[in-house]
Amino acid sequence: MNQQTYDFGLIGLGVMGRNFILNVADNGFKAFGFDLDAEKVDALKKEGGGLEKVNASTDQETFLRALQLPRKIMLLVPAGKIVDQVIENLLPHLDKGDLIIDGGNSLFTDTDRREAYLREKGIHFFGAGVSGGAKGARKGPSIMPGGSRDAYKEVKPIFEAVSAKYKGEPCVAYLGPKSAGNYVKMVHNGIEYGLMQLTSEIYDLLGKAGEMSNHEMHQAFDQWNKGRLQSFLVEITADILAQDDEHGDGELIDKILDKAKQKGTGKWTSQNAMDLGIPVPSIDIAVSMREISALKNDRVKADEVYDRPKPILIEKKKLTKMAEEALYFSFIITYAQGLHQLSEASKEYEYNLNLGTIAKIWRAGCIIRAGLLADITKAYQAKPNLPNLLLDPSFSKEIKGTISSVRTLVAYGAENGIPLPGLSNSLTYFDAYTSGRLPLNLIQAQRDYFGSHTYERTDKSGTFHTEWEG
Repeated sequence: MNQQTYDFGLIGLGVMGRNFILNVADNGFKAFGFDLDAEKVDALKKEGGGLEKVNASTDQETFLRALQLPRKIMLLVPAGKIVDQVIENLLPHLDKGDLIIDGGNSLFTDTDRREAYLREKGIHFFGAGVSGGAKGARKGPSIMPGGSRDAYKEVKPIFEAVSAKYKGEPCVAYLGPKSAGNYVKMVHNGIEYGLMQLTSEIYDLLGKAGEMSNHEMHQAFDQWNKGRLQSFLVEITADILAQDDEHGDGELIDKILDKAKQKGTGKWTSQNAMDLGIPVPSIDIAVSMREISALKNDRVKADEVYDRPKPILIEKKKLTKMAEEALYFSFIITYAQGLHQLSEASKEYEYNLNLGTIAKIWRAGCIIRAGLLADITKAYQAKPNLPNLLLDPSFSKEIKGTISSVRTLVAYGAENGIPLPGLSNSLTYFDAYTSGRLPLNLIQAQRDYFGSHTYERTDKSGTFHTEWEG
């Protein structure tokens, strides 16, 4: 084999890996791939446009010998034990100063463990979240790296070249030490769960409350994507609703089974938010709804047992206007929850995250890219320590202009038997967060009554206990 040195190595030549390494090669960097599957190796060689640009092998020794020192090796393999296995296989053959990058959706605590383990052996390691799907990997993803700042400098030119661009700016930035990159990607995916759930609820509402056809809903989402709801998820929803069924009559959306799967990152976001004591109900319910959707057989049986109200129809133009306002409101609320979690995690895990930078690199390339991220970026650049997006003047103005439609539609859903959990959870979060006084004083009294847990008073400082009479 030609002993030419390559700038960048990648292990795992599945769809994401193949597209990412081709992206690297397209941007002027020589790249070498490794996979045990000979068909994947051959496919990459054929598509690469010349072995001097991109090459691959099923032999690990050949792969490692081809890389320029210090080696820069990215892993795009399934999260979990496989990542550890790949690392153990590489270790005996690496030199001090080499860099391993985990580009998968690894749990952030695993990244911390691996980083500490490899640091002792003189090997750099960091996690880099990659968002944008297969097309993003090929044409420009949003990349969220965290770990050793010095190690990141080694791949910074490559990552900036291959990332998505927003008005010429690369959608990648060093985010912080340890597992900062994987953590930010985890919350990104939690927000993604929330936005997808909300979009599905609005689709359901338009169909049931307005008896709108798929074509009419396609037109609504397509129009919204040209305004303040401009986003990847709204854009692809419009496309999906217009897709004909190539295997039958009508549109494909009507033939797809209503059971949504998940890979765990949304669940991790909710679990960790609970650990931190941060409320993210729009994300929590999105995870729960995927779990409820899996109970298809039970749901069908229950549907036969219970009567459901026949929805009172809403005039289509009026419904479309309210639905746009409700979706925009709940998108803002979901981003606000995710960014609040990032803010608190930054303190807890000493990431020193810059929320303005995070919003900035999400503006293009990633699944949750949206026009309003430009406004979110401005909000955090103007006030880096903003506790919550709801306290930003420009967003409070948007909320005030949409809240009436949200209340109307949530009430309508309850009265007409249309589940709108994402929308109602977003509204409940807003109402609770903006309430100067909540009824939790009663809960504190109850806790003190049965468990002597004490309470604080509004008129005196300190903690108190009462011997409540039975």
